[in-house]
Amino acid sequence: MTDPVYVLGGAQTDFARNWTKEGLGLFEMFAEILPATLADARVDASEVEVVHVGNLAGELFSGQAQLGGMVVAAEPRLDGVPSTRHEAACASGGTAILAACADIQAGRYDVALVVGVELMRNVSAQTAAEHLGSAAWSGREAVDATFPWPALFAEIATEYDRRYGLDHVELGRFAEIAFANGRTNRLAQTRDWDFPDGSFDENDDVNPVVEGLLRKTDCGRITDGAAGVILAGPKFAQAWAERNGRTLEDEANIAGFGHRTATLLLADKLEQSADADYMFPHLRGAVEDAYRRAGIAGVEELDVAEIHDCFTINGLVTLEHIGVAAPGKGGQAVTQEIIGREGSLPVNPGGGLLSNGHPVGATGVRMVLDAAKQVTGRAGEHQIDGARTALTVNIGGSFTTAVSTVVTRGVR
Repeated sequence: MTDPVYVLGGAQTDFARNWTKEGLGLFEMFAEILPATLADARVDASEVEVVHVGNLAGELFSGQAQLGGMVVAAEPRLDGVPSTRHEAACASGGTAILAACADIQAGRYDVALVVGVELMRNVSAQTAAEHLGSAAWSGREAVDATFPWPALFAEIATEYDRRYGLDHVELGRFAEIAFANGRTNRLAQTRDWDFPDGSFDENDDVNPVVEGLLRKTDCGRITDGAAGVILAGPKFAQAWAERNGRTLEDEANIAGFGHRTATLLLADKLEQSADADYMFPHLRGAVEDAYRRAGIAGVEELDVAEIHDCFTINGLVTLEHIGVAAPGKGGQAVTQEIIGREGSLPVNPGGGLLSNGHPVGATGVRMVLDAAKQVTGRAGEHQIDGARTALTVNIGGSFTTAVSTVVTRGVR
């Protein structure tokens, strides 16, 4: 990337909330996250020049499209500001971030508001699963599954087991680390959850099978929530730093990115990679693009990572694709505690998707926000000491869309 894009601040809603039970919906979600984002970034709504919204399925869950207009309804001072909604399944937020960065680096705008939202707990679990299944190839895969995404990721686990071997102890330990991390996050969906003995084992009573090799604690939950960030180019960021008594050398910026898309059917992706080094070569490519654009050699220069772990198998696979472990060795990185808080690369210190929660359109935005907090020392109880360089990996569908960013403090 040529010019840095600074992350001036942002906010996340409490992912444990059920907005429908409170009598609230998408409008109220926007009405809460927008002022919180602006306040944290110390930016006035009148200074925002463009808005990008990440959302998967507002039409399906709420019957609501035109979310750019809802942004203006929730914050009238944004009236007239251009706004675009982005959809890439669970990577919707990540693509919204990249679009905002492109706007800034192209010189079209200097200040962007990016907000990701998803309301999913207003319908039954079965209906929610069907709505989310629209991000697979409808009518062609997971057609007999009660819950499409556990079924598809169970297929990934089965293929992983066929290629490399898979021990559920590794999946269980990944989940255990994630939920422990979430306990330190005051906004995490599962921060107050209790897990009886056997919750991370092959225990059919407390950790029953959901699909295939995946059990209850291997699977993320339906989540409501929103996250927002303010991004800015160097000119505005410098003026912002001066008026707030800060120096840009101490602020977060998006130093590099990668974005690749594969074919839609999971079976086709797995067939194409049958003889490849990596199960999902385009994911590896997206991460390598982010490293290259950021000017770093690879995973050894990272201090922390935010990866997409909607399922534990997703976590293991992603660890391999970012370079923490060789293909087939991701589980060893987990059981050897490499990804724990005291490990060589702490992963998802705020709980990740498994524990923090996964409001689909918000996840990619939340990842960049948490990465920015980490590299500036503002992550609170889940701060990793000395973190200066962070990686985010946001995945859409069955590894169909891959979005990766490198977030650093200061300019490399």
